[in-house]
Amino acid sequence: MSEKNRGDGKGSARERLQQQREREKARAKQRRVLVVSAAVVGVLGLAAVVGVIAANSGDDGGSDKAGPVVYPTGSIEGDKPAVPTGKTDAPSTLAIWEDFRCPACAQFETVMRDTIHELEASGALKAEYHLATLIDGNMGGSGSLRAANAAGCAQDAGKFTAYHDTLYSNQPPETDDAFGKNSKLIELAAKVPGLDTDSFRSCVNDGTHDSWVQKSNEAFQSGGFRGTPTVLLNGESIFPTKGNEQISPENLKKWVAEANKGKKPGTATPSAPAASASASTAPSAG
Repeated sequence: MSEKNRGDGKGSARERLQQQREREKARAKQRRVLVVSAAVVGVLGLAAVVGVIAANSGDDGGSDKAGPVVYPTGSIEGDKPAVPTGKTDAPSTLAIWEDFRCPACAQFETVMRDTIHELEASGALKAEYHLATLIDGNMGGSGSLRAANAAGCAQDAGKFTAYHDTLYSNQPPETDDAFGKNSKLIELAAKVPGLDTDSFRSCVNDGTHDSWVQKSNEAFQSGGFRGTPTVLLNGESIFPTKGNEQISPENLKKWVAEANKGKKPGTATPSAPAASASASTAPSAG
């Protein structure tokens, strides 16, 4: 090939590259690209997952009504809705932004949940769970929204933690929208003693907390976070690393101990939810 032809080839390649860049810029105006767990964390075995999330992913079709926000009992209200767990006066706070359909979130929970529960029980740490619906926007379906609403219903009954952990322990494959079926979420509630009540079923089927979930997802989208899970210890990102240290059960304990040096552990428990949800009788067969 002559020098001229090689030069023409390079020019054509540059033109194609420029055209491709222009197309990407045009698409970027319509869609938002978020990196979901964009790191390989050795101790967790998490692979990088890239998700393209529609800009309107909070509008994922899980409910036709856009009624007023109904916050779960005892939840944190305001611009960043969350469900708090642990001692309310614990000196350190772990904020977790997650999606019940997110595989990396399930892996994080599998490895870290026992440590988080241990730190909560000792009064060293309280957690705040912020629920997002990224996978619904990426993969389609409504499982993120439906599961988050059901988790809010479990919070009403004072059983958020147990149900939260049950959902992750029974998470379907990311492409399987099994959580989009209320019947599946109610079936899993049977694994949590005392949760499968008439009140819980009505809350799930009515989508009582759908608008709350959508508000939480909007807070995630406007928060500048890279993806789920996003984990902050006292406002500092610790997933997948804190400084040059990778997250692990041992490192989380160390980081919390360092943050709590000279501080007393928490002792105050959250107020009990309204008795109506827990007092309802279990639904009769059929």
